[in-house]
Order: sequence, then C-alpha cells, then structure tokens
Amino acid sequence: MNRPRLITQILTVNLFMVTAALFVAALTSGIDLSSQRGRWQFAVLAGAWLGTFFLNGFLLRRRFEPLDRLLDVMEHADLSKPGRRFDLDAKLAGSSIDLERLAASFNRMLDRLERERLRSGERALRAQEEERKRVARDLHDEVNQALTALLLRIEAAIQNAPADLVAELRETKQLANQAMEELLDLARQLRPTALDDHGLVAALRANARELGRRIPVRVDFWADPDLEELPAEVQVVVYRVAQEAMNNAARHAHAGQIDVSLGSSESCVHLRVADNGSGFTVADEDQGQGLGLSGMRERALLVGGTLTIDSRPGRGTTVVLEVPTDSKPELQRELQNDGTEPTQPMQEPMRKPRSLPT
Repeated sequence: MNRPRLITQILTVNLFMVTAALFVAALTSGIDLSSQRGRWQFAVLAGAWLGTFFLNGFLLRRRFEPLDRLLDVMEHADLSKPGRRFDLDAKLAGSSIDLERLAASFNRMLDRLERERLRSGERALRAQEEERKRVARDLHDEVNQALTALLLRIEAAIQNAPADLVAELRETKQLANQAMEELLDLARQLRPTALDDHGLVAALRANARELGRRIPVRVDFWADPDLEELPAEVQVVVYRVAQEAMNNAARHAHAGQIDVSLGSSESCVHLRVADNGSGFTVADEDQGQGLGLSGMRERALLVGGTLTIDSRPGRGTTVVLEVPTDSKPELQRELQNDGTEPTQPMQEPMRKPRSLPT
C-alpha cells in the first residue's frame, strides 16, 4: 500500500484546519447568504481560504525542496562510485538547522562506509593475492615436482621396456609434458613470478607475449621508459586489470589486434588496452559483468583509481585505467586516522623440500 508523501499529509491537515476555521468564522459572524452583503463577506472568506491554501502549498514545497534533493542523493548513493555528497546551501530557502544536521550526518555516514569498504577491500585484495601466490607456489613446487618425477620414471621405463610398449610409453610421456606445460601456465596466471622478480613492466610484457603464443592474436605492448616504481598494491591492480582486459579481447571479443600501453604523468599512471574485437554495449552499468568489468572497477577503486570503458558493437573496446601514484599513502593515512593498522601479508610456514622418488 502506497502511503502519501509527508508534504501531502501536511497540506491535507492544513486544508482541513483552514476549512474548519472558515465555517466557524462564518457561523460566529452570522453571515446571511441571502443578502448581498453576506454573500460578499462569504466571498472574502473563501478568497482568504484559497489564498491561504495556495500560499501554504508554495511555502511548503520550497521548504521541502532541500529534503527532496537529500532523498535523491540517498537513493542514488553508490559506494562503487565514491565522492558524491549532499551539498546543502544554507542561503537557499528551506534550509534549517535540523536539515543541516541530517545532511551532515548522512555525509559522515558515507565517509565511514567508504573508508570501511576501502579498508575491507584492501584486505580482501591482499588475502586473494597471497592465496594466489600460495597456490601457484604449491603447483610449481609440489605438483610440478611430482610430474617431473613421473617423467623420469617414464624415461627409465622406456629404456627397459619391450619394443611393443615403447610407442605407448612415449605417448604417455608426451601427455605428461603437456600437463606440465599447462600446469606452469596456470601457475603463471595465478601469480606471475615476473611481477615479484622483475616488476610490472616485465610481467605485462611476458603476459602479452604468452597470450600471443596461446591464442592467434597480435599483442603490441609499450611502456614508458621513465615509469617510476609503483607501490606493490598498485602494480597488482594494474597487472590484473590489463590481464583481464587482454583475455576478454582475445577470448570473448575475438580480437585480432590488441594494443597495450603503460604510461605515467606527474601524479598518475595510465594503462590503456584497446582491441579491434566485436565490442559490446556499456550503456547499462550492469552490462558486461560476465566479462569481469565489475571486478576491474572494484580493483581500481581499492587504489583510488578510475576505470573507463569505451565499447560499441563492431567498433572494439578500449579500457583505460588511471591510478594516482600517491593514492596509497593517502589510504594508509586514512587507515591510521581511523585507528586500524594496515593488514600485514600472511606468513606461510616453511615446507620441507620434497625429494624425487628413485
């Protein structure tokens, strides 16, 4: 059941009170409607009633206008697009101390929610990357070691196997080699060693080269030679956004050409991934969630960056990521001012080296 708005309820009550006052005034003054003078007196009262009603409605609408704007901001508040606040102009009609307190409380609530979302998102990002690193290390150290032992066993069996089993053993060895290559590719996708050992530029270049090797697509990569070293969290976000954008272009958009560029300005690093694929429509904010666009926006938000996607059917897609290079210190200051220490990376217990079976 739809309830009437507050302004409608107030107008209805005022209309009832003014109407009741009109009839009470008419009865107490003894207006005689049969005479000309009485009819004029009643017309004056009716005019006063109409004037009071319309003036009351006009004033109430002006007084409720700031409240309507505040409700509009509340209804469209989106933590994935931070920074929007309700700006109450004290000079406008309708502003009051109560409304100022309400607006200030709402803005403070948004500040707290955005800080908490940023803090929890950063923790989730750290935990996710640490888990990726752990799984990639286990795949490389444990499973890859077991496959290496299997290959040695197969090679030893080939040397002493009957002639009718040699071909089958060689085919088994080829399948094991293929499984090892796919395993190493999966480990590199989970956590590229180049990102930890050689930095962001080397990791992006290796990812572009590997994508061109696995999928028939040409990937051109360019990086600013004067690019300064970025914070670890920023490097991870830039790498993941580039990786997701390139995979979308190659696998979903069936692009034949992908151009990746990484540049910087005085206070910002820019990533641009453009392709000539099929493209899609991004007019709807929910469109393209299956392509990981919401995840890329979330990652960009965690480091104070902005993600812009320009795509049209048949025109390809361009993904632009801009991250302020000083966003991480600001985040650290916010966390410290909020009384919460930054999350430390998880420490992984040392594992005993695994020996190859003989």
